[in-house]
Amino acid sequence: MWRYLRSVLWKAKLLRGVFNTAQSVNTDKFISNGPCSSVSGKKWVRPSGFATGLKTFNSLTKQKEPLILERERVATWYSCGPTVYDHAHLGHACGVLCLVTAHMSDYKSVIPPAVYLRVTENVHHIVAFIEGIIKNGHAYATKEGDVYFDIQSIGDRYGKFVGAVDSQGEPGSTNKRDSRDFALWKQSKPQEPYWESPWGRGRPGWHIECSTIASSVFGSQLDIHSGGIDLAFPHHENEVAQSEAYHQCGQWANYFLHSGHLHLKGSAEKMSKSLKNYITIKDFLQSYSASEFRMFCLLTKYRSAIDYSESSMLEARTSLGTISTFIHDAKAYIKGQLQCTPVQEAVLWERLAETKYSVVKALADDFDTPRAISAVMNLVYHGNCQLQPVSKSEGVARSPAVFGAMVTYISDVLDEADVVSSCRSLEGIVEKLTHFRSEVRAFALARQDCTITGSPNKPGLYPDRIPLLKACDILRSELAPLGVLIKDRGATSTWELTEGKPSQRGQYKDQETSS
Repeated sequence: MWRYLRSVLWKAKLLRGVFNTAQSVNTDKFISNGPCSSVSGKKWVRPSGFATGLKTFNSLTKQKEPLILERERVATWYSCGPTVYDHAHLGHACGVLCLVTAHMSDYKSVIPPAVYLRVTENVHHIVAFIEGIIKNGHAYATKEGDVYFDIQSIGDRYGKFVGAVDSQGEPGSTNKRDSRDFALWKQSKPQEPYWESPWGRGRPGWHIECSTIASSVFGSQLDIHSGGIDLAFPHHENEVAQSEAYHQCGQWANYFLHSGHLHLKGSAEKMSKSLKNYITIKDFLQSYSASEFRMFCLLTKYRSAIDYSESSMLEARTSLGTISTFIHDAKAYIKGQLQCTPVQEAVLWERLAETKYSVVKALADDFDTPRAISAVMNLVYHGNCQLQPVSKSEGVARSPAVFGAMVTYISDVLDEADVVSSCRSLEGIVEKLTHFRSEVRAFALARQDCTITGSPNKPGLYPDRIPLLKACDILRSELAPLGVLIKDRGATSTWELTEGKPSQRGQYKDQETSS
């Protein structure tokens, strides 16, 4: 199940990682109240620490705030994962992927999680966490063996996210002191899993798990907490209440980031197993690639609801295909396999610098990936405008350096390095095959010398070599559905891996035999 999620996320950070800040970052120290100082009510206090140069929409204030980290170039980040009890679906992948976008400030930073933790292996920590909340006077046990958080004990501090949703208590024991009190520990029912505790056999409540896990890794303070928008209330509301009660601090997490839901187009409901309106990652990968889904997510802001449809996936596929085609054409030009008209090199260097600035600026503004991708696509457009193939370009000055810089930058931004390295062996085979085919084509396309043969006709192909040319065309046509696209450019040929895109299958069939 998780291997499919990892194939979509590549090297996503789920818990903690180095936050590589943008080049424009100002790391001057801010002076303000610390995050665990005494804070009254629901007022948010700007944390002290190091400025990242980024602004992000903070659900605690419902507006964009400068992102300030406690430690320079390091972000402590906890993200609530999906409730997975079957195959992971696209909603799970999209939610995590959209939030992982925030790690793109230095585009090569999407590293493995530093810590993998299972709740079932940390129940003893959960029990100790609950005991600490009781000791601090913010929870109570009932005669049934349940433990509830005491909302009234924290006064007006409850309700940081409730402004956007209806605040209603969770169902539970009639012995609750307040209808809003929520469970920290529940007595187990027959046939349910259970663990021993001071209150009898039972299991943890829903919210306490995340507070305990996050605290066991990061301690009493957290830079960023994230999850789907549906978790804001009651899950994150209750997490904040119990964590601040345990740590006895006024601001446990400084920033809350919430991602929008993935919807099937035309449906108002989010993609969910309970609603039977989901597509598993396993099924999705039968029709589309992980990189195409990643592009699909990047074309929408992480806070927005995302409509999933065939047309939106085709848009992502087209964008990715355009980028892929440019990269392969640029590499062919660098290798001398693609002959072009003179390139306006200075213009391309200027466009590259503008793109780098625009991408950093977009990502620094609440991780605006659609704007960042638009800047990259604009760079690709100008690169394509300069790659104008010609049959002969003898004596024409070439500019491989700028195209090399463009390819490297685009690959870094889109984190294509992993995809390229994993396909390196296949690329070597395709390269050799294409080279062999090019030599056969060159032999088949050789023209007869009419002055020697005495033929009254114009120079033409050798009739006995035409079957070789047709065989080359057939090979090209048969490789296209397999994801290998060969382009014949005069006497040379270039290729690219298209991951078997249906829209390009058979596109170049029998184009050369008529020449």
